[in-house]
Amino acid sequence: MIIPIRCFSCGKPVGHLWEEYQEKIKKKEESKKALDELGLERYCCRALFLGHVDLIDTAAKFKKF
Repeated sequence: MIIPIRCFSCGKPVGHLWEEYQEKIKKKEESKKALDELGLERYCCRALFLGHVDLIDTAAKFKKF
């Protein structure tokens, strides 16, 4: 749904970097360069960002019962 606050594997806080990453990608910046600038060096943290699909807008359309 939304980006996790910490990396599942190593526990590094990564949630605060998501919006900045999204801005860099929208400006057509290369993913590798954006992740390097954010300080994400471990492959587990990088995979978390690259594999994340933001579904919060899709889930918000449905009602709660």
